[in-house]
Amino acid sequence: MTMFAPATLALLPHPLPACCNARIILFAMRRMGAHGLTDARAAHAFFTAFGASFRRPLILMRGLMVDLATAAAGPIAIAPCCYGRMTHAEAALLTILARVEVQTGAARLLMADLLGIKAVEGVLSSAAAVAVAFADEGRPITA
Repeated sequence: MTMFAPATLALLPHPLPACCNARIILFAMRRMGAHGLTDARAAHAFFTAFGASFRRPLILMRGLMVDLATAAAGPIAIAPCCYGRMTHAEAALLTILARVEVQTGAARLLMADLLGIKAVEGVLSSAAAVAVAFADEGRPITA
């Protein structure tokens, strides 16, 4: 028995990530997407996760959000923070962040599909910077 109606499962087909670091990214993405780049709750989540070293991952996450928004050929579906499942776009972005360092070709194809454009190198670089910032602080993103 599922807790979600069939229509919800069609719109939010992916379960939340098991990786706590990916959950931080998902929370920040949802908060910044809905409330702006300077959302205090997103900043607090980064401060709680990273302590005094929160600035680098937070600034890079903000940059990634700007790059995604400006480069996308269409809207990127982001669910509200309280939802217990993910959209295709959210799952794709978390997969990109998990693969960008080790499977760059696959990450490039996923990013092109997500954004609907061919030239994704700039946005992919922003994603790589976020992934590296998390890994440098001992919080690698896994899918």
